[in-house]
Amino acid sequence: MASRTSIGLEQARANLPALAAQAHAGKTSVISRYGKPYAAIVPVAVALAQRGKPLLLGLRGSGKQLWGRSATRAVDRLRKEWD
Repeated sequence: MASRTSIGLEQARANLPALAAQAHAGKTSVISRYGKPYAAIVPVAVALAQRGKPLLLGLRGSGKQLWGRSATRAVDRLRKEWD
């Protein structure tokens, strides 16, 4: 089992490169906000498959056609709304 540490949100923000390196080395970091678990940075192997079910790969293609035929045009339309 991978080792685990807990870190505050602001500290995690300031140390994101180090947390990513630790995740690459197999260490999970739980990020807390106001003392409660908020998010986790986990090794890729943990995120891709847990209990035999793909987690991140299961999302592949889930946004298909979300933006219509052209994602570029949809984003351009959204940007024009802000002008």
